[in-house]
Amino acid sequence: MSSNEGTSKTLIVAFSLSIVCAIFVSAATVMLKPVQEVNKALDRKRNILAAAGMLEEGKSVEQQFSQISTRIVDLRTGKFVEDVDPKKYDQRKAAKDPAQSEKLTAEQDLAKISRREHYAVVYVAQNAAGDIDKVILPIRGYGLWSTLYGFIAVEADANTIAGLGFYEHGETPGLGGEVDNPRWKAFWPGKEVYRDGDVAVGLIKGSVDPAGANAPWQVDGLAGATLTSRGVTNLLHFWLGKNGFEPFLNNLRNGDA
Repeated sequence: MSSNEGTSKTLIVAFSLSIVCAIFVSAATVMLKPVQEVNKALDRKRNILAAAGMLEEGKSVEQQFSQISTRIVDLRTGKFVEDVDPKKYDQRKAAKDPAQSEKLTAEQDLAKISRREHYAVVYVAQNAAGDIDKVILPIRGYGLWSTLYGFIAVEADANTIAGLGFYEHGETPGLGGEVDNPRWKAFWPGKEVYRDGDVAVGLIKGSVDPAGANAPWQVDGLAGATLTSRGVTNLLHFWLGKNGFEPFLNNLRNGDA
């Protein structure tokens, strides 16, 4: 057998193996996709419960999430809508679609997200009497290196924060990545959003003086992560402000959502 024939056979075998491997990888991807989607949905529910301070380790996430209903809010009116299916609505995709979102001006765009979708998926926790106990709102905005995606939970008074958590970001571990630190997240419950009708909650440089007059609206900044701290404050001011969920929270407070 000539060297050319040997090379040809080697190439044929390598090509055939590549095709077989590609088929197996594609088949595995297709077969595993439903499992991945289920896990993704479960992780989202876990993050929602954690942000609301409702997650109990060792108990079924699905069972705990059964006390939460998923609703759609029209951010333009601040009211619940029933003609958009929350199971089919993709909020991230909608934010990029000019037909489903609006372009923000530089003055409006505190969170550096460019466009704001018309509709948002929110999560409503009810008490045993069927009354609203908490609402969990999706938030996002740019930090130092990335867009941070998370949830903020607000009590039924539409002003007191029940908790906050980010589930996706690319901030620097040990610095901006401290948004994942349970100790830092524990600062948020009990803080207030509004002061004299304006969004006042935010991070400060250093530590909050518990006896200070502004303490109800202040949270310790992230050490060594000034830009991430500023980004978190900015995204909260956007999403809890007039171009975000403020109309909805006002309606909720007045029983008109």
